[in-house]
Amino acid sequence: MTTIFRSFRTLARAPQCRVGIQLAARVSTHAWRSPVVRLQTNTIYPRIQRPAHFSTSQSAHQTQNDPSRPDLFYHLVAEPRPMWAVSFLESYDNKEEVIGWLPAEGEPVLEDFVENAAFLPLLHYALRTGLADGVDDVHRNGAIQLQNGWMHLHDERNIPPLGRIGDPEDIIATVLVQDGEINADTYQPMPAYRVCTSYGVTKLTDGLAGRLKQVLLDHREKR
Repeated sequence: MTTIFRSFRTLARAPQCRVGIQLAARVSTHAWRSPVVRLQTNTIYPRIQRPAHFSTSQSAHQTQNDPSRPDLFYHLVAEPRPMWAVSFLESYDNKEEVIGWLPAEGEPVLEDFVENAAFLPLLHYALRTGLADGVDDVHRNGAIQLQNGWMHLHDERNIPPLGRIGDPEDIIATVLVQDGEINADTYQPMPAYRVCTSYGVTKLTDGLAGRLKQVLLDHREKR
């Protein structure tokens, strides 16, 4: 069978840095398309392997890994209609742990991404506790350099130039630094933050990403 690859235009910040939702689909009956929210470059997209035939009754068992973001997974769910649930976890269990959804049918673009409001409290809890426990070297070193003042937690998908403040939609939260130490009790979420922009889906430093994954798994066990 012929494999068709499509890259759909989305809002771009700059010509050299565009985001597309790449769909790889084998032409067959009951073949849902696999989305990949990723940065566009001039390189050739990796191919996404998936079963050539499956129906919505099998949707709970269909998972795709993002070749450009190994930490992202797409789970095909059928509630209330076929959707791709974007997640940091390798398996799907409940709606609260999902970053958001993309339609499984048609030709989705960035504007079709639906954010999961229930995910944000878990994200902020993970970051606040992670900073309190000192699990992240990047922000700990940033606090040492700043010494005193407010420090923004920028999403790694779009880091601003040195000494500049990033876009509000890319600032996850702000914390107060005192004498080179992060005061996690002052953690303030940024209301304008978005989990998916033209630069991609939420991307964290290694330390905070590990804490978020553990928080999501702990939340699953408590349900």
